[in-house]
Amino acid sequence: MTEEITARKKTALSGIQPSGNLTIGNYLGALSNFGSFTEEFNCYYCVVDLHSITVRQVPAELRRRTYEVLALYIACGLDPDKCTLFVQSHVHEHAELSWMLSCFTMFGELSRMTQFKDKSAKHADNINAGLFTYPVLMAADILLYQADAVPIGQDQKQHLELARDIAERFNGVFSPTFTVPEPYIPKVGANIMSLAEPTKKMSKSDANENAVVRILDTRDVIIKKFKRAVTDSDTCVRRAEGKDGINNLMTIYSCFTGKSFDEIEREFDGRGYGDFKAAVGEVCADGLAPVQARFSELMADKAYLEEVMKNGAEKASRTASKTVAKVKRKLGFVTL
Repeated sequence: MTEEITARKKTALSGIQPSGNLTIGNYLGALSNFGSFTEEFNCYYCVVDLHSITVRQVPAELRRRTYEVLALYIACGLDPDKCTLFVQSHVHEHAELSWMLSCFTMFGELSRMTQFKDKSAKHADNINAGLFTYPVLMAADILLYQADAVPIGQDQKQHLELARDIAERFNGVFSPTFTVPEPYIPKVGANIMSLAEPTKKMSKSDANENAVVRILDTRDVIIKKFKRAVTDSDTCVRRAEGKDGINNLMTIYSCFTGKSFDEIEREFDGRGYGDFKAAVGEVCADGLAPVQARFSELMADKAYLEEVMKNGAEKASRTASKTVAKVKRKLGFVTL
């Protein structure tokens, strides 16, 4: 009966790079929602370590962060028994399908990717081929598992469109092979902005620590960062055009409390920004405390995390190998 229910579910896939320390943007925009997806979707969640090496990594740090991201997945509510949780490089079909799909991806399509332009500007001394072609690997990640839905932020929408184009192109040449994925963008919390520059998305690689609240920041650090958050010269807590800092803080407060913006405006009517920023810090610290406690438990049990990695890779490989075998047959490769 369980297998029948699983078969009727649509499939969702998402991945997070083990580079930098994850922020409340990652948490509110993605991680905190992942657990609920497992009720509706047959979910694949991966630590996308292959993507991370487009930028030079310190090997020991990359290994540590791979464990950390896996532990955060679980600490944020993912149950390895209810989804497929794995490390990308443990499933060789990701790289294999990426090469095959690269032969169905146009140079012009990749050259138009805005993230390539942005990252090239940031890493001008290392504009490597992987940085240019990694949207194809992202397409392979998605198409391997015949994903129907992909939870993404607005900044990844262009990459998903490319995955759709590649799938449709391959399907058009060789008959239906891949499911054409749809984006899933949360209505609230999809974009958490920088506390220092609220017109820019909060980034885990931001050099300004006051701009970023990290999932593993201590309570005192979290509250201090919110107290320093950039707002405006007004003192009224209300959503309005041009009030980017307050709009961002209201979004964060709403995500952690479940309150609507109208409710937040009424709650802080007649109170200044100082009270509001302190309150946002408190609810954020309270919301992250159980995640941090569970994370510490998991990181103390590396054997368990490695068991999750192994089991997840085996489950992912069973699906991924079927897709790759189908693609190889259609391309005309000889199989033994």
